[in-house]
Amino acid sequence: MEIPVFTVDAFTDVPFRGNPAAVCPLMHDLNEDLYQKIAAEMNLSETVYITRIDPSDNFTTGSRFRLRWFTPTTEVNLCGHATLASAAVLFQCENNINPTVVFETKSGDLLVTQQEGGYVMDFPLNPPTQQNPEEFRDIVQAAVGNHPVQDVCLSFTTKKLLIRLADTCDRSVLTDLKVNFAALQSSESSGRVKGLIITVKGSADSSPQHDFYSRYFSPWFGIPEDPVTGSAHTVLGSYWSSKLGKMKMLAYQCSRRGGQLDLEVRDDGRINICGQAVIVLKGTIKL
Repeated sequence: MEIPVFTVDAFTDVPFRGNPAAVCPLMHDLNEDLYQKIAAEMNLSETVYITRIDPSDNFTTGSRFRLRWFTPTTEVNLCGHATLASAAVLFQCENNINPTVVFETKSGDLLVTQQEGGYVMDFPLNPPTQQNPEEFRDIVQAAVGNHPVQDVCLSFTTKKLLIRLADTCDRSVLTDLKVNFAALQSSESSGRVKGLIITVKGSADSSPQHDFYSRYFSPWFGIPEDPVTGSAHTVLGSYWSSKLGKMKMLAYQCSRRGGQLDLEVRDDGRINICGQAVIVLKGTIKL
């Protein structure tokens, strides 16, 4: 068996930045354990599989496909950068003729529209709920140490905990954080948290002017730090839209690779996440 595979850097317009995902367009479903084995072999934060829903479709003319996302250790319910990467493969490599493709996923139908300069993803919005910081004292301490914290919120849908640093902290504080991944993972074992967002308000004198910055960690899913995380911005977009009173925002994730996201919170309880993507590798998995 031969399976095509692409490595795509998402949320960037240059190679070796943003967040890499492995994308496998499949003509046929695989054995269940094979999905996970390939993801472990690729060893990226996500490996995504595109499969046809209608057997008469192909990747050039079809407009509706199924997506499944796997980390090196487990299947996940939502992944933004790998969805963006999948659309890039369909549009750039398979020359898909449709302006919009629809992906059937565990998080419902996700639409991705090709536009000049990038792709717009139609994603669910996942508002977080404010929490008592004392209930998450261990994870907060493991994540940010003694830096002042302004808010602690939890998205129950995604199991992502959001820690907002105080406004006295700037981007450099966030970027310079040295998170002990083993300590972070051991600080939370109840299962209520599967991902950690650390965020800080943007600076008015930055260029470009980002509304907020973030970093994202998920050692519980085998991802110590994720470079650029679309699913985290379904939580961040809701949080910062409320705090800033803005529907449209420009966000930057401050990982070592880094990536920029254009966000638009919609009145229908969804969010548009816009980004670019670069194909950096095309190969074949031989089994």
